[in-house]
Amino acid sequence: MWSYRTIPPVSLIGAYLLASGRVAQWFRQPGFFTAFAALWAAQTSAWLVWAVILYPKFFSPLIGLPEPATGNSWFMGQWKAIIKFPTGTPMIKWINSIPNDGIIRYLGPFNQERLLITSPKALAEVLTTKNYDFVKPRQLRYSLGRILGIGLLLAEGDEHKMQRKNLMPAFSFRHIKDLYPVFWSKAREGVQAMTEEVREKATAQQSSDEKDTAVIEASNWASRITLDIIGVAGMGRDFEAIKNPGNRLTQAYNRVFKPSRQAQILQLLGLIISPRLLSWLPLQRNKDLDAAAAMIRAECAGLIQEKKQKLAQKELDDVDILSVALTSGGFSDSNLIDQLMTFLAAGHETTASALTWAVYLLAKHPEIQSRLRAEIRANLPPVGTPSDDSTVSSIDIDRLAYLNAVCNEVLRYFPPAPLTLRRAACDTTLLGHRVPKGTQIMLVPWAINKSVHMWGEDAHKFNPDRWMPKEGDDKEKRANSGGATSNYAFLTFLHGPRSCIGQAFAKAEFACLLAAWVGRFSMELHNKEDEDESKLQIKGGVTARPANGMHIRATVVEGW
Repeated sequence: MWSYRTIPPVSLIGAYLLASGRVAQWFRQPGFFTAFAALWAAQTSAWLVWAVILYPKFFSPLIGLPEPATGNSWFMGQWKAIIKFPTGTPMIKWINSIPNDGIIRYLGPFNQERLLITSPKALAEVLTTKNYDFVKPRQLRYSLGRILGIGLLLAEGDEHKMQRKNLMPAFSFRHIKDLYPVFWSKAREGVQAMTEEVREKATAQQSSDEKDTAVIEASNWASRITLDIIGVAGMGRDFEAIKNPGNRLTQAYNRVFKPSRQAQILQLLGLIISPRLLSWLPLQRNKDLDAAAAMIRAECAGLIQEKKQKLAQKELDDVDILSVALTSGGFSDSNLIDQLMTFLAAGHETTASALTWAVYLLAKHPEIQSRLRAEIRANLPPVGTPSDDSTVSSIDIDRLAYLNAVCNEVLRYFPPAPLTLRRAACDTTLLGHRVPKGTQIMLVPWAINKSVHMWGEDAHKFNPDRWMPKEGDDKEKRANSGGATSNYAFLTFLHGPRSCIGQAFAKAEFACLLAAWVGRFSMELHNKEDEDESKLQIKGGVTARPANGMHIRATVVEGW
């Protein structure tokens, strides 16, 4: 495909030749800048016609693949539906209604081609057998890289293989099992702080019939608790976000990872303008981003130096991820900072999102919530008071079949990261179809996890029992697959060499947090209109969260 990058150099060369009179002598030579502007405008106009209309509609080798039959704009493809609904929602309809062999083609903004991957076989090619043919898009790598650096999330090729190999010990089976007490300790601390808020609000309302009931905002609490957990378990530092939500690090983190309206506009402009150029603009968003990212990176650098001093004195026996990564010897200080920034982003927001959606779904389904609470209270120690020191082990949590079923179903039904992108790094094929270099590949857990073809007719129903063993079933298989026809049906953590390295960490943390919350509180939706999922406003981005927060009526359930 004709590349826009050739236009500026061709315009420069053409302007030089025209202005110097080297091309033709029969007309008045224009000035250099006039010639450059005219050539650039003419070529850009021709390129836009080619790239936006002619190529995607008449010349692309991908024409002929199944496509949405309705809603196509002449210039903007399916953009109207994409921006109208939450991220990934239109794809749920397409994947379940458009006959296809594993690939659906659709046009995005300015008719940019997208390939939606829909079948296990196609997913296996993108994620496993040909995974290094498909890389993160350049715009995404730069936009995230200016904040996170090139850590495991953004590294490609041999660099990614090296980083993953050196980080694997930090996410080993045994190491994650040792972190369960850390997860439970922070879960207890968070629940105790939430209990104080509920009781203070209930007292202020002076309502005798609702002594221990109040409305709280669940997603904020989820963010604060998971930030503390990634601090302790990931870096060996308690950020104290539970005690002090206004601390400097928390505020900086919010500025980086909870972008403003201006940030969303810049993200859209990044589709047609170089993200590097946008980052140079003297805008408040760029200033805030640079300052906050620099502050967080400085904090990470200080942590690394503390750990290195302990290591030099042979006193480093901490169990956090940073300590394990540092002892591997496979990272420079700069790259360790990149890894910590990556863990902060990926390990905090995703679990907070999952916990928020769990609260929402359990509030909508009180019978599931009650059944889960009964299992938790019968098998786990009470969260108690700050003076108690009760803890749990991995065995205590992992043996709770219904807790793990609910966690798996929440992660299936509302995967925290609804969509991820890939770009063909070279000319390649998918299911025998030619895929030109540069083609955008859409991996959409939000849609795959609700595929009727892989999950059955109840794919759109929240049903934890699908993960529970049934008579005559292979119990272990049912608990691991949820009854789906393929392991690729559960795309929440991806698969293959680029799968989420922190999957076991995240699932263990999520289970501990949900157990503590459900064991202590009975939860109802404060805004009854939120029960209609089709009307629920969801904020897109790296993770999917309720746009207006998740307000619940929390009641302290005594005796635990």
